[in-house]
Amino acid sequence: MSAVVRAACVLLLGLLWSSVCPSSCSQLRIPPHDQVARVARFVAHQCDWASMATISTHRPAVGQPFSNAFSVSDGPQGCSSGVPYMYLTRMEISVQDLEVNPVASLSMSLAQTEYCRQQGFDPQSPLCAHIIMSGSVLEVNGTEAEFAKKSLFSRHPEMIDWPSDHNWFFAKFNITQVWVLDYFGGVKTVTPEEYFQASPNRKHH
Repeated sequence: MSAVVRAACVLLLGLLWSSVCPSSCSQLRIPPHDQVARVARFVAHQCDWASMATISTHRPAVGQPFSNAFSVSDGPQGCSSGVPYMYLTRMEISVQDLEVNPVASLSMSLAQTEYCRQQGFDPQSPLCAHIIMSGSVLEVNGTEAEFAKKSLFSRHPEMIDWPSDHNWFFAKFNITQVWVLDYFGGVKTVTPEEYFQASPNRKHH
């Protein structure tokens, strides 16, 4: 391949990439670290999955914390509700824990996005913003279930084809407290009221 043809191919690929990925591939702009509730909302909206810890009901780990990965969504991209929704089946081991004790914690990190890699932040670094939520998992119905379905299926389209005989249902994480690690100086806490009043995105006047 000649140098001219190779250069033309590189240019064409670059134009194609920019056309199919104009915004999602651009660098994330996290809110200022002193706006703690906004940071929490931002992380919750950017993350597509979370680690959820339940209290195990299964031997030999009965009574011990048990962490598992779950797909989550707080709304379609650009439409954040702040509420982490999940698509669950009672066949799943952690869901069986929740049926005995619905209390859990949920952890999400920007390590799963391009942000921390672009900045050179290790996932354990406080600069790689992550949040921990405490609360409980509740099944949702009616209009809230419809919103949960739209939120999850728009960001996890594979879910549409998951086996129907697994009796899937929609649930939400009912937040009682939020912990935020996004800068040096230790963990910061956010109440549910502060969390839901905040906007994950910059407001334009």
